[in-house]
Amino acid sequence: MSVTKDTVKHVARLARIAVTEEEAERMTGELSSILDWVDQLNEVDVDGVEPMTSVVETAMKMREDTVTKGGHPGVVVGNAPVEDDNFFVVPKVVE
Repeated sequence: MSVTKDTVKHVARLARIAVTEEEAERMTGELSSILDWVDQLNEVDVDGVEPMTSVVETAMKMREDTVTKGGHPGVVVGNAPVEDDNFFVVPKVVE
């Protein structure tokens, strides 16, 4: 697949990355090579291959699901710079 300089500039604008003319020219070749490699990977026959999450088969560690009286809120917020009634106090982020 061939990538043009305009495509590189468009993707850079979407990613909010400043790209100079020289960088855009260099990246056209790099991105074309990457997409060619992905096309090559798409040609691999994976019929009958089970998906896996790791190269080594592992089992998740399980613990007993027991009901407790709860944690210790004083200990949980003990290191918080500011806490109020066992809750973390954080700066307002939405106006």
